[in-house]
Amino acid sequence: MVDRELVLRKVAALEQYLAELDEFRHVTLETYVAERKTQRIVERTLHLAIEACLDVAEHLIADRRLRVPASHAETFEILRDAALIPTPLAGSLVQMARFRNILVHDYARIDAGRVVSILRDDLGDLAEFKRVVLELV
Repeated sequence: MVDRELVLRKVAALEQYLAELDEFRHVTLETYVAERKTQRIVERTLHLAIEACLDVAEHLIADRRLRVPASHAETFEILRDAALIPTPLAGSLVQMARFRNILVHDYARIDAGRVVSILRDDLGDLAEFKRVVLELV
């Protein structure tokens, strides 16, 4: 059975992270590159937001006894295959999970342009995941 309280706590955390990231939505690439504190805030908060989505996704997978993912990215593919999230959203979240790995494991490869692009164009995918999850629970 889905632990509704756990999912709601994770969703609330995601909502907070998205609100914090929204403060940086209009940062320019030049400003982002020049401001180390902005980089750290954005990168860490983005990491936490993606982690919250992964935690919820893994809980849904376990609850429904779906196959165990071999990677973070596969987590969202499993939800797509089970028709729990739409295909376009799954594709976006797979990319977010892969980007999370760069944030966590390979700081030297973080592309500032990609981070700014996520801030401007892709945060809505995390909000959409939140909406879909709330409908499921």
